[in-house]
Amino acid sequence: MGKLPGKSLLSALLFIILLSEGPFRWVDAQRCVWYGECGDSKIVGKKYNCNYTGPPKPVDPEGYELLAELCPGYNYGNRSVCCDVNQLNSLKGSLQLALQFLSRCPACSSNFMNLFCELTCSPHQSQFMNTTEVNGTSVMEVQYYIGQTFANAMYNACKDVQVPSTNTKALSMLCGKDAKDCNATNWIQYMFNTENGQSPFPINPIFSDVPVSGYNPMNNQTYACTEGLEDGSGPCSCQDCTKACGPKPVPPPLPPPWTIFGMDAMTVIMWISYSAFLLIFFGAVLGVWYYRKKTVLSEYGPILDSKNPLSLNADNPDQVNASWCETLGEGFENALRTFFSSWGSFCVRHPSVVLLGSLVVVVASSGGLVYMRITTDPVELWSSPSSQARQEKDFFDSHFGPFFRTTQLIITTPITERFIYSPYPTGTDVPFGAILRNDILHQVLDLQLDIESLTATFEGQTVTLKDICLAPLAPYNNNCTIFSVLNYFQNSHDVLDHRAGDEFFVWADYHSHFLYCVSAPASLNDTTQLHDPCLGTFGGPVFPWLALGGYDETNYNNATALVITFPINNYLNDSVRLGKARAWEKEFVKFMKNFQNPNLTIAFSAERSIEDEIDRESKSDISTIVVSYAIMFIYISLALGHINSFRRLMVDSKISLGISGILIVLSSVSSSLGIFSYCGIPLTLIVIEVIPFLVLAVGVDNIFIVVQAYQRDERMPQEELHQQIGRILGDVAPSMLLSSLSETVAFFLGALSNMPAVRTFSLFAGLAVFIDFLLQISCFVSLLGLDARRQEANRLDIFCCVKLPEGQETRTDSFLFRFFKKIFAPFILKEWVRPIIVAVFVGMLSFSMAVVNKVEIGLDQKLSMPDDSYVLDYFKNLTMYLNTGAPVYFVVEDGLNYSSAEGQNAVCGGVGCNNDSLVQQVYSASLISNYSTVAFTPSSWLDDYFDWVKPQSSCCRYYNTSGEFCNASVVDPSCVHCRPMSPAGKQRPEGEDFMRFLPMFLSDNPNTKCGKGGHAAYGTAVDVYPNRTGVGASYFMTFHTILKESPDFIEALKMARVLADNATASVGHKVFAYSIFYVFYEQYLTIARDTALNLSVSLGAIFVVSTVLLGFEVWSAALVSVTIAMILVNMFGVMWLWSISLNAISLVNLVMCCGISVEFCSHIVRAFSISVKNSRVERAEEALAHMGSSVFSGITLTKFGGILILALSKSQIFQVFYFRMYLAIVLLGATHGLIFLPVLLSYIGPSVNKAKVFSANKRNAGTERERLLNY
Repeated sequence: MGKLPGKSLLSALLFIILLSEGPFRWVDAQRCVWYGECGDSKIVGKKYNCNYTGPPKPVDPEGYELLAELCPGYNYGNRSVCCDVNQLNSLKGSLQLALQFLSRCPACSSNFMNLFCELTCSPHQSQFMNTTEVNGTSVMEVQYYIGQTFANAMYNACKDVQVPSTNTKALSMLCGKDAKDCNATNWIQYMFNTENGQSPFPINPIFSDVPVSGYNPMNNQTYACTEGLEDGSGPCSCQDCTKACGPKPVPPPLPPPWTIFGMDAMTVIMWISYSAFLLIFFGAVLGVWYYRKKTVLSEYGPILDSKNPLSLNADNPDQVNASWCETLGEGFENALRTFFSSWGSFCVRHPSVVLLGSLVVVVASSGGLVYMRITTDPVELWSSPSSQARQEKDFFDSHFGPFFRTTQLIITTPITERFIYSPYPTGTDVPFGAILRNDILHQVLDLQLDIESLTATFEGQTVTLKDICLAPLAPYNNNCTIFSVLNYFQNSHDVLDHRAGDEFFVWADYHSHFLYCVSAPASLNDTTQLHDPCLGTFGGPVFPWLALGGYDETNYNNATALVITFPINNYLNDSVRLGKARAWEKEFVKFMKNFQNPNLTIAFSAERSIEDEIDRESKSDISTIVVSYAIMFIYISLALGHINSFRRLMVDSKISLGISGILIVLSSVSSSLGIFSYCGIPLTLIVIEVIPFLVLAVGVDNIFIVVQAYQRDERMPQEELHQQIGRILGDVAPSMLLSSLSETVAFFLGALSNMPAVRTFSLFAGLAVFIDFLLQISCFVSLLGLDARRQEANRLDIFCCVKLPEGQETRTDSFLFRFFKKIFAPFILKEWVRPIIVAVFVGMLSFSMAVVNKVEIGLDQKLSMPDDSYVLDYFKNLTMYLNTGAPVYFVVEDGLNYSSAEGQNAVCGGVGCNNDSLVQQVYSASLISNYSTVAFTPSSWLDDYFDWVKPQSSCCRYYNTSGEFCNASVVDPSCVHCRPMSPAGKQRPEGEDFMRFLPMFLSDNPNTKCGKGGHAAYGTAVDVYPNRTGVGASYFMTFHTILKESPDFIEALKMARVLADNATASVGHKVFAYSIFYVFYEQYLTIARDTALNLSVSLGAIFVVSTVLLGFEVWSAALVSVTIAMILVNMFGVMWLWSISLNAISLVNLVMCCGISVEFCSHIVRAFSISVKNSRVERAEEALAHMGSSVFSGITLTKFGGILILALSKSQIFQVFYFRMYLAIVLLGATHGLIFLPVLLSYIGPSVNKAKVFSANKRNAGTERERLLNY
């Protein structure tokens, strides 16, 4: 017990010591390391803090509001802190730009301010700060002990924060390097480094979560970006906080290819189908052959034996037991024959009346050519005014102005050696592409400045780039927008050579400036020792993905190409200003064609380049087209005549008649063009290039049929010339009417297409074909009568005044007719040849059906250029080097109430916005850009406006005397914040406040005090109603991923529309996507369906007309339609084999193919249907012999020579879409019409029409014609 008092005394002593140390530690914890400002720092505009180790002091009342704004955690009690009002003002000035970008995420900005408030004003500074250098009264350097946990938490809350106007991460501007290379420690180290131009003296951060050297690191409470703040601010948005997004969107898997047994399904199906057909077909053929061999000796026995069940003509044609339908058909046929016979006789008897009347009609119709307009505008050619893309383009142009004209250069260098940049004093080596060599950049800058100084002349006025360029900050800043890497150096040789260092080392130069600017293109201070701006001279950022090419991922230093883009203003209805722009572009192209530099390889293009090159191409191809038509004209003129002997060469030739026939064809074309020109329908180049070819094919075929029918005919006793020609016309005109009317109806129905080019072609073609038919059965028949009289009078062709003496001449058939009659027709209709022909043609059909879905859709724009065009190099470089696609605008149409919280939340992407808002959906799409084709987060004027208008920002101010806007750079005590520093003032503006300050935002130019001004980025993005009553339409812009081929553009359009439709559903208001190329590629979304519809309608029309004009023989019309359908399907097979894509040009050619195929098929089928031979084989042989030679000479030979010349064209479009497709049309048409169709008729042709046979026998009984027919 005796020791107890001693122990109690010791315990009491220890307790007293502890009590005594407590107050001393508390006093020590409340000690400052500085207070107030004294002395100017080496950093311009900055001051040192005054050394002070005493207790914190109460803030002057004038600083209460500032303290509450910056460091609300100290705004309690007597507000004792280690900073005065001047330090608070300096803190605000230093951080205002950073806070403008970080304030989008409340947790981030709160943690960020916590770091600086503790540094600047904390009453506990001495616990975590150590002054390491003092000069007199000024603190020159300090150590700042920061908890690693705090640093990591602050970084994690801020790392995803976006800058909407530039589509970049905020840390790219605040970390001194690209955001992907930034982390918690190097970010804080950079902010406290004097080299960034903001820190007045070195602040050395030391990171630790445990006490170090007696100092307790600052480890204040932090907020995660998914957490709300105590002041009611919500969590950060998904855009600014990845953790708030949930799982990353996953694109749906691509549909697996349709396969059977691991092979393409269509190929397998067609192989199986074809094999099954061959098995059944050859089995049937062999079965019939074996049966015949067993039962009859003659191949034609069962045909001739009408009682035989296998007879194809079991009924006796002499018996009039025809059906009602056959009788009706014969009656219709007889009516046509009678009408055309009478008409033909009239035309021959009264040639002057017919010719004069025809001339008057043609001249009157062609007079409309005076009003002819040729459309070369691609939009008018390929996009229907009622189409979705066209309406959206018109909406965009009318609300925001048309998309600017683009003049662009892609510059590479033959120098391939890369070089290494080694940052000083530390840092990893950075490889640079040769195109970024300093000397190369100087040469490129010289070129850029030369282009800027180009002058052109328009209507006597001098035009410079400044007169026409896009200058977003005009009139405050008239510098032209130039997206060029040289704009990082203010387009100045001096700035490009700017460097910081001493005689031994270079601390910073153009390398370091470049590396900073590509990560923070909107920065006004590169924060290296150069402190040069990155923002372009025009007041906007130059995104590296627009100014550089050929790099990998985001390693812009590896670029192998520079891209310089001059956006030029476009105008809707101002021909004068548009003319000035075109004049300057012409001067630019001329300058670039003459520019030479051994170190630079340049591909270039202006907005007018494609149109100019197409125009040059068209002019250069005139000679090719003229030669092509000349060959066809010469052939027609010579081939029409049937020369019996050399002595009668000039008598029997029909050169003048051939030329007349050609003039009739051309007259029909000019009449069609003239009539539609009267109606105000403009022409297109497709109409001018294709229709003469089409009408020449149709018209010449009919000419050959008429002339050769006359040449083969024997005049009956007591029959005069006009009666003979009338009778011949009665025989052949119904066939001509069948083909011409089928084509006319098919073409006119093709005019139902939504594609302007297809619709215009169909209208002009349909009318031209019909007028050609009318002129042929009138004007040409009269000319044939005159020529026949000349020939009978032995007068020379052309020199009709010269007459040969009478002589006895033997009349013979032409070589081609004899070849078809004696050799070709009997051969292909041999019993063993016919199955082979069927097998081959069905095989071709099966192959084509297997590949029809593999024909590529689209039009490679390179095909539209001549082989020697400079634009081809540009297209090639565009594909090779560009890393970003076209801009895409998500347009919100008029009517959304942006002044309401609901309207704002449905669109914006910041704090409190809906998870499925427009901006959020586009952002989510950008995360899966390979699928969505959306490359970046959209620039959002609404989110930037909210940041700009916050009271914490120095951006939104107005003069309290006038209420006018006061720019952040203005120093004037009458300038006050737009919104109070109160909880309500910190909320988004709604109602009248929203519209009151929005025009100020849209007119504010970015500057060093406020980087959020919306004039440059959003000046045209918002359509504000007059008198500031509300917001109309507005857009949110981003970019597509790089698009190289037609399928890429088509997929981009589809995905953008899907995204816009989803946004429309979530916003509850119409949203659409718009990009400059949509209006051209929209046709490809439905072209497969449109093609199927157009061709199906055309085939249907041909079937109906053929049914009627063939005397209601449905089966004959079906065979015509089936054969034409086979030709069309085989055309797709040729397109796949020959790499011809499906587009409006090829669709026009397919519609034309449908029309020309009628010529190949209908004449043969009609000749078969009216034949009175006993068997199908004999009828097919007769039809082929009589009509085949005319069709072959009239279409095939006529076109073949002309088509071959098209292969010599410099135009790739002519080579691909005209030479290749025309050749395929003629070859497929000829082979199907002259080989397959007769064989098909010999197997399954319609039975003979008994009424027609009886009528023919009765009509020809007792005449010479009966003997000829029997022969």
